[in-house]
Amino acid sequence: MLAILEYKAGNQTSVKRALDHLGIPNKITANPDEVLAAHGIIFPGVGAAGQAMEELLASGLESVLRTAIEQGKPLLGICVGCQIMLDYSQEGNTKTLGIIPGQCNLFNDEWKDMNGEPIRVPHMGWNKVIQHKPCELLKGISDEDEFYFVHSYFPEPHPDYVIATTQYGYEFCSIHGGSGLWAVQFHPEKSGRAGLRLMKNFYNYCEEAANAK
Repeated sequence: MLAILEYKAGNQTSVKRALDHLGIPNKITANPDEVLAAHGIIFPGVGAAGQAMEELLASGLESVLRTAIEQGKPLLGICVGCQIMLDYSQEGNTKTLGIIPGQCNLFNDEWKDMNGEPIRVPHMGWNKVIQHKPCELLKGISDEDEFYFVHSYFPEPHPDYVIATTQYGYEFCSIHGGSGLWAVQFHPEKSGRAGLRLMKNFYNYCEEAANAK
């Protein structure tokens, strides 16, 4: 089973619908025992970094996440879940989880798009994700596939953790992490065939990791 972390940061239902469509067993939960017993954790989120951190700390799920990572539990962060895995977010001047070194920055609306026009903030719509290093999440997915983005802030992790990038006035990191610990800025659950493939890849990795123990 995959645990979808419930911390009042929204988007859990969309993630569940995508997993249900794939026939992947899953549960939206804030129960520490269920989270730690799952084969993998999906850490979604929409909204503000500060509010998300407040909910994680108030619920005690921040320490549950850290325990899961220490145990080697596979984790997939999505959108705000991706951003707050870093050390700091400019959004609300927020100290975040610090699981992966780096920070989250606001798009500059003076940057230009591919046509030379000022970008719109938030970045909203479909865009390509260009892979820079091998990643189990991206098996069967090409650089021509597009994913759905909705965000005003973008992750800027330490270069060692950059897996893929996207161009939007600036070449920003759209996937970061390492084997079994990943974060994506886009919404795979809203990204059609490519997004479903990514989520299936994550589940397959979780099952292989569980069976190897």
